[in-house]
Amino acid sequence: MNKYKFQREHVSRKYCEVGIIIYSHVKQDIVLSINKELLVPIASAAKVAIAFCIAKLVEERHYKWTDIVDVIFNPEEDSNEVYPHFQNRESLALQDAVEVMIACHDSFVAERIVQFCGGWDLTNNKIKSYFKTINITRNPRDLDSNGELSEMLELLRLIHQGYITNPDLWIPVINGLVRQQGDIEGIPSHFLNRMTGGLDNVVVDIGIMGEFSKNPLLYVLGAKELPNRHKETLADQIIIDAMKLLYDEYCNQKVELKNEILSNS
Repeated sequence: MNKYKFQREHVSRKYCEVGIIIYSHVKQDIVLSINKELLVPIASAAKVAIAFCIAKLVEERHYKWTDIVDVIFNPEEDSNEVYPHFQNRESLALQDAVEVMIACHDSFVAERIVQFCGGWDLTNNKIKSYFKTINITRNPRDLDSNGELSEMLELLRLIHQGYITNPDLWIPVINGLVRQQGDIEGIPSHFLNRMTGGLDNVVVDIGIMGEFSKNPLLYVLGAKELPNRHKETLADQIIIDAMKLLYDEYCNQKVELKNEILSNS
């Protein structure tokens, strides 16, 4: 990614704090890091951390993905559009509940999952055993629900790597990211698998850019102290600009890999 262009357009703004980290699967390394220690409220993106915790509990055989969880859907979210066939259900398999929680940002389903799996204290302590700066709360709008960008990136990297090595365990989490709504013009929808979060003056975007099985880029973007998102478009524009630059970087990587293969043949 053009680091200097991103810094010039967004990081240098005096009235907000912006950070971004990009990890290349093909290089197995971070290729861009700006303000990696930025601590941001993570809002709905906390549900990715909850899902990580549940997957670990399943891996440790405390629960099974087929366990049945009583659920209530948040009518203010979009589960009626993304999962219309679930709307008359009063319970779901744990794997389906986790997928819905992520795909639809559903805090009602998150509450039922967390209570089923031991409560908020247990879930938070489990997450902190892997990521010391990530803290989650019952209310996703609580400013104490936060984390450093560096650990949010590591969270995503472990999920992605987990899916590669053990897809049956991590498929509910990945399904939720893949189902996420919100296309960006100029980027193929199947190239953008993500979880967004935001408050009035904060945005967070964590996801996977590119063809899932063909060396994607993993990224986390956070910005805080923004002008009110409901009155100005800056927050949304930061996300859109970053995603377009990230998409360009992914396309350039594909060309470089192709040229490297040709030169070695």
